[in-house]
Amino acid sequence: MTRLFGTDGVRGEANSFLTAELALALAEAAASALTEPGRTTRPLAVVGRDPRASGEMLQSAVSAGLAASGVDVLEVGVVPTPAVAYLTGAYDADLGVMISASHNAMPDNGIKIFGPGGHKLDDAAEDRIEALLHDPEAAAAARPRPVGAGIGRVRSASEAMGAYLSHLAGAVPQSLAGLTVVVDCANGAAHHAAPAAYRAAGATVVALHDEPDGLNINDRCGSTHLTDLQRAVIDHGADLGIAHDGDADRCLAVDADGRVVDGDQIMAVLALAMHEAGELADDTLVATVMSNLGLHLAMEQAGITLRTTAVGDRYVLEELRREGLSLGGEQSGHVVVPAHATTGDGLLTALSLMARMARTGETLAELAGVMQVLPQVLINVPVADKAQVRSSAEVAAAVTAAETELAGRGRVLLRPSGTEPLVRVMVEAPDTDTARTVAERLAEVVAQP
Repeated sequence: MTRLFGTDGVRGEANSFLTAELALALAEAAASALTEPGRTTRPLAVVGRDPRASGEMLQSAVSAGLAASGVDVLEVGVVPTPAVAYLTGAYDADLGVMISASHNAMPDNGIKIFGPGGHKLDDAAEDRIEALLHDPEAAAAARPRPVGAGIGRVRSASEAMGAYLSHLAGAVPQSLAGLTVVVDCANGAAHHAAPAAYRAAGATVVALHDEPDGLNINDRCGSTHLTDLQRAVIDHGADLGIAHDGDADRCLAVDADGRVVDGDQIMAVLALAMHEAGELADDTLVATVMSNLGLHLAMEQAGITLRTTAVGDRYVLEELRREGLSLGGEQSGHVVVPAHATTGDGLLTALSLMARMARTGETLAELAGVMQVLPQVLINVPVADKAQVRSSAEVAAAVTAAETELAGRGRVLLRPSGTEPLVRVMVEAPDTDTARTVAERLAEVVAQP
């Protein structure tokens, strides 16, 4: 049976795969897996969503499933995913649920579940939820449906957004007075929170794509479509631009000249700031294997250890928690600062980046210049047997030859897709032509039966 949970919750086309019935059943299974029956006080869940039209339907189903399981529900409305994570801990809730498909197009939606403290679930917890979902009798035995006064109550928490914004202000107290920022809200969950947070910090804010109508989330805007933001930064003479995705757990930036500053560069800037302040635990940054070689070289030069994980912010989070480290993230703009957040928080990332600009007086281009981004070419190669590619002597020889050719000036990575019959061939080199030539040569070998 195909696993229901992906790398970031349960996601699919709303009302086709992700139906109201599935959302209700998933909520009931989560209540059974994550709360103890027979306690004297009812469990509590925080439920939020992004502005997708289908989120209204799915939120109702999730809240119904939780209440039917005897769980009280605080509906916090349209808020960023990191707000739900923060509020789950702030309200001492047993679990949190965010209804969002992040950067996916509008027809999709998703359900992300947080455990106590606002932490993402590990594989074992997700497996327990799936097992109960597929075995309703076991779920009913684990947590019988209550009646009468035992049924959960649902209420709106109108103060939730204010609590989250106050948390951000306390986490990054640096004044941003004098900075002008254009923020692309992706017509998503950050449409109110991001401009409000940056204005509260003292910045002059130009808001872009901040009028969600339920259908236009991520539609040629946000962190996956930066053209409008680049143009607006130049037109307004702004110091920088910030791009969020639909649920605002990630952040990319644009400098004053319209050049993109990606998650690797943002991590480099923040790692150096924390290193100088003595706040970078073990002088170690956590990133994934897909982070640019330029990040490795910049951290090495600064005396900072770069530890890598598998692709996915959950693996970065696991490493941060296991080793007690203080900064990690992905090239895509998911950045985690465990001192202030239990998951990637695009607003916290943006505030931290702008605080560094305000404290140093340097432009974003000057700060990001600490890292040289090496050209990166990625080719997805369809294969019949990913395991055969992994064990192939010919492929291993081709990789060794490529690494010898690059001689420390680049990097080669072959990574089987976790969900598709593909092997991803990634090559970094001092110039794009070299990277492309080496990648295409390797892709030909990988494609051979």
